[in-house]
Amino acid sequence: QVQLVESGGGLVQAGGSLRLSCAASGRTISYYAMGWFRQAPGKEREFVAAHNWRGDTYYADSVKGRFTISRDNAKNTVYLQMNSLKPEDTAAYYCAADRQLANGPLNALSYDYWGQGTQVTVSS
Repeated sequence: QVQLVESGGGLVQAGGSLRLSCAASGRTISYYAMGWFRQAPGKEREFVAAHNWRGDTYYADSVKGRFTISRDNAKNTVYLQMNSLKPEDTAAYYCAADRQLANGPLNALSYDYWGQGTQVTVSS
């Protein structure tokens, strides 16, 4: 079992930055793929970024060039650095983990373990 706890969300003005953290416990994440997803009110959960166990990274087109996913295996933590934030980035952000990614890194169904989410609100 892997427990995931997100932090770092908050209210920021458009153009600002935030760094989300996802602290894992129960298992080392070294052999896990880690992903970030987000869900805005009334919308489906959508893929944001992922980092697999080989070091490959994946980004949604909407965040490419603005967001960066990274991991510190020694701290068992994954980060999402978000720059040049836009109002449309407003959502609850969720961290996820999985060892196999049976449906690929972009698919939420691939991930067995999820955090409780952290809210990001970007004001215009």
